[in-house]
Order: sequence, then structure tokens, then C-alpha cells
Amino acid sequence: MKKLLLLFCLLSPVARAQSSADSVTIRKIYNEILSNSPSYEWLRYLTQQIGPRLSGSEGAQKAVDWTKQLMEKQGFDRVFLQEVMVPHWVRGAKEMAYIQNGKQKTTVPIAALGGSVATPSKGIEAQVVEVKNFQELRELGAEKVKGKIVFFNRPMDPTKLNTFEAYAGAVDQRGNGASEASRLGAVGAIIRSMTTAMDDNPHTGSMRYATGVPLIPAAAISTNGAERLSKALKENPNLTFYFKQSCESLPDAKSYNVVGEIKGSEKPDEIIVVGGHLDSWDLGQGAHDDGAGCVQSIEVLRALKALGIKPKRTIRAVMFMNEENGLRGGVGYADYAKKNNEKHIAAVESDNGGFTPRGFGIVGTAEQRAKAMAWKPLLAPYGLHEIGAGSGGADIGPLAQLGTVLFGFKPDSQRYFDFHHTGIDRFEGVNKRELELGAASMAALVYLLDRYGL
Repeated sequence: MKKLLLLFCLLSPVARAQSSADSVTIRKIYNEILSNSPSYEWLRYLTQQIGPRLSGSEGAQKAVDWTKQLMEKQGFDRVFLQEVMVPHWVRGAKEMAYIQNGKQKTTVPIAALGGSVATPSKGIEAQVVEVKNFQELRELGAEKVKGKIVFFNRPMDPTKLNTFEAYAGAVDQRGNGASEASRLGAVGAIIRSMTTAMDDNPHTGSMRYATGVPLIPAAAISTNGAERLSKALKENPNLTFYFKQSCESLPDAKSYNVVGEIKGSEKPDEIIVVGGHLDSWDLGQGAHDDGAGCVQSIEVLRALKALGIKPKRTIRAVMFMNEENGLRGGVGYADYAKKNNEKHIAAVESDNGGFTPRGFGIVGTAEQRAKAMAWKPLLAPYGLHEIGAGSGGADIGPLAQLGTVLFGFKPDSQRYFDFHHTGIDRFEGVNKRELELGAASMAALVYLLDRYGL
């Protein structure tokens, strides 16, 4: 706090007056959202009345219709849909899996990975080879892998304080494991769930097949299940693993990004985007991932409007479709912006859960980062200390090619991967005050971006 006071004292009288006025406005933004925000009730409806929203599903279309109506009710200047064609993968019947160790059969929880093919109708049973990484797999060679199930058992690194770094260090086995195993003749791939938690909740997520390799089924196994399988393999390397899944990929389906905007009063052609992704995996309700980010983004516009703040620039809330298994909405939005020669000066994305705010990661030039970081004294009193170079977000990423500065909202990351892509990502897991603090943090940043640009 002493450093913040010193910085304030070093400002010129004019800058000090501006800073004081900004401080008052930001306090009003927080007061409005913490006192009057309907965002938690919006999230309740989205998650409990609509529920899972995987691209191409009935739930995804219901979410599009509801979100459009919701933004229209807020009286935004314009609300519109952007058509995108999205992948349509369906899980089918609930998966089954067990470890067959001699006469002992141990059931374990699994979830098919998004984009995977099904097993044969009777399932697959085969011996298992356990590896920690692709190098270990290649060293085994086809002779030891052919006809077997490859079990990728590399955990997320628990020593990483930023759990997104731990996720990045492990997720390649989920995305590419099936293809790497298939190249050596494996008949299936089982991947340890992407979480530091020890539980029985399998974490789904997207995977992809390399060109020219046989398509083998891939599933995530819960961390407890992974530990049981690993221990059993040490006792009996010749045990077998059985799993059955019925997923399939259907033809691409028509869907939409949902966009609401408040028109700028002075520079309407300069656009600031705030957004989250409307789609979610099918196991839970998509509360933290990413219902929270969606309602926070809409709340930014609602709060500015409620306070009578007339932005200089156009502020858009964008609910992107298909972040989870294709990114068609994010790519489509950037293509739309380029085609219409729109100037997006900044984009803010919330897709790291609805937890306590910590700051923003910035993708831009050193000068642009320095300008945003100069706002730290205004934001630090609200717990936003982590403001600097970082990541933006998957959906706003394609806007970078247009020169847009990207801001990724950073909540506390410690609990996010407990919920990520699981059946427990439900409304009850989101705290009302944390959700609202996140919306207020985003609104404060958008206010400063609008007032001063980059």
C-alpha cells in the first residue's frame, strides 16, 4: 500500500485528478455489481435449466436462444448472432471399464475423450503398457505395444503454483496420446485425468487424430483409477484392461456466436470485446467452464449501462461457441472482424473459472503492456496484483493477428482443475461473491481500456 501511495504522490496534478476520478468510478462499478448483480441467477438458469452445452447439441442451441434474449432484455444497443458450423460429437451410452487381475475384477471410472471413436460394441480387452511420456512409448517400440492398450500416466506437476502451467505440462498425452499409441499398433489409449486432485471423477477433454494412423478409442481414467491401475500393473504386468464406449462424430452442425454491444459515443469504430465460451462439455453443467465467464461478460455491459457510463468506444460481449472441441466460434469471430474491417483495440476473456480474482495476463507489445500495468494502483486495492505478460484466451487468440491486445482474466487457479471437464462442474461449485468480484474486475479493466485506449 505504501508503494501505491508513493506512486500516486509522484503523479502530476492533472494525472492525480484523473486517477482520483477513475478510483471513484471503479469503486462505483464494484458497488453496483456487488450489490445489484443478477449474474449469479443468470448462471443458475444457464447451468440448471439448460445444463450441458456441447457444440451441436440441443443444449447448445437452447443456450444461444436464451443468451440472445437475455442480452436483448438488458437493453443493449445491438444484439445479434454470428453463424458458425461446429463439430457435433456425441458420447452415447455411459462408458464401462474394469481391471481384470487374475480372478479379481476392479471397476474404474472412465470418460471417453471428445472426438474419440467408439470401441467395438463388445468393448476392448487387452494387456496394458504404462508410460509417462511419448519418449518412453517410442523406446518400447511396436513389438511391446502392438495389440495392447497404452496407459499414459503422467500426472500434472503438483509443484507448479500456477496450475495452468501444470496442465500445459501434461495435456499433450490427452491430445495426441491415441495417435502416438496407434502408430505402434496399440488398440486403445487410456489417459490419466488432468487434475492434481485425487478422486473418482474422470476428466474428459478434446483429443485429435493424426493423419494416416488407425483411429483407436481413447478415454480418460480418474486419478484414483489411474493409481489403482498403476499399482496393479506393478504386481501383475500381464493383467488386462477392459473398456467400452459408444461415442461418435456426426456431421457438422449450424450454431452461433451471440453478440451484444453498447455503441461508443466518441469512437464507435474502435471495439473492445469481453467474452467467454457458451459451449461446455457434456458431463456436468459447465458452471466454471465457462458459464461463469459468459455471465461475467454480460454483467460488464449491464453494470456500465446501469451506472450511466457512456463508453467512448464500442463495448461488445461475445459468447463464443465451440471453444471446447474446435474453436470455430473464435476463429469465425476474427474472420468476421477482418471481413468487415473492424478495429478491435482490446479483448478480455474469462475462461479460467469463477474463483477469486488475481489479475490479468496481457498479450501485446512492451509499450501496450506498460500502459496497462500503469493502472495497477487503481486495481490493486481490489486484489488484482498479477497484471503483466501472460496469456489471453483461446477464443480471443485469433484476434491477435488483427493487432488486438489480449487480456486473460486470472482468478485463483488452485481449485479450477478439480472441476475442469468433469461431472462435478455444477452451479453449486461457484461462489456468488467470487463470481461477482470477477465481473467487477473485468468491468473495471474495460472502463480503463475504454477511457484511455492502448
